[in-house]
Amino acid sequence: MQRALLALAALVLLGLGAVPLAAGHFHLGVLVPVGLGLAGGYLAWRWWAVQAWCAAAPWRRACWRAAWLGLALWVVSVGWLWQRIAGLGQAPATTPPVAAIVVLGSGTQDGKPRPALAMRLDTAAQLAALQPQAVLAVTGGVDFGQDESEGAIMARYLALTHGLDPAAMVVEARSTSTVLNLEWTGPLLQQRGVDLAQPIAIVSSDFHLWRALQIARSQGFGQPIGVAAPTPLLTRFNVWLREYFAVASSWVLGEW
Repeated sequence: MQRALLALAALVLLGLGAVPLAAGHFHLGVLVPVGLGLAGGYLAWRWWAVQAWCAAAPWRRACWRAAWLGLALWVVSVGWLWQRIAGLGQAPATTPPVAAIVVLGSGTQDGKPRPALAMRLDTAAQLAALQPQAVLAVTGGVDFGQDESEGAIMARYLALTHGLDPAAMVVEARSTSTVLNLEWTGPLLQQRGVDLAQPIAIVSSDFHLWRALQIARSQGFGQPIGVAAPTPLLTRFNVWLREYFAVASSWVLGEW
């Protein structure tokens, strides 16, 4: 039974990693399930040999149990974070009045927003239509292998898809991380008369909002309000898993 369950879990993990990997997504949220799936598949295949190896010495059995305990604790920690970030953020229709709307970058390809970024921009456009007095800011530098900044691509998408005026937007086009997105957008908003102590909407993917709001507060945003964009179904599991490692890295680096 244990061997069969392990084999089934390995197949599920390989599927969860292989599908987005085939679509060109390459990050920890993809590589970890693929690695776990390969390891689980190998253990299922060599199950009896592994059991014999463990039975040969007490320290081997102890290592085997410790490895499974470590994996279980890691899974619990992932579940804890997912519970914290699930359901976070306002919908555009329920967002209170804000002085500005900041859309965080999320990747571009061939001069166009990737699906996750397009969903953020669509969500921001809905909010901008409801609150036209708010200053709209887009933020993001040049992605690897691209020739144009995320900020410029985002502004063009909002203009072509939603009819918004790029000249009225704040375009931050240098940043390469969430920290820099917010650090460099803040002064640009202030130049447009926005007080960072005012309510400001931070538009990002639902899974990313928890960390983004922590960073926003550390960057001087007094009342950041998270506005959640949906996550594409194809990559939902993987980007939520990637966010686990991003949160850990952000905490270690003292970003919030």
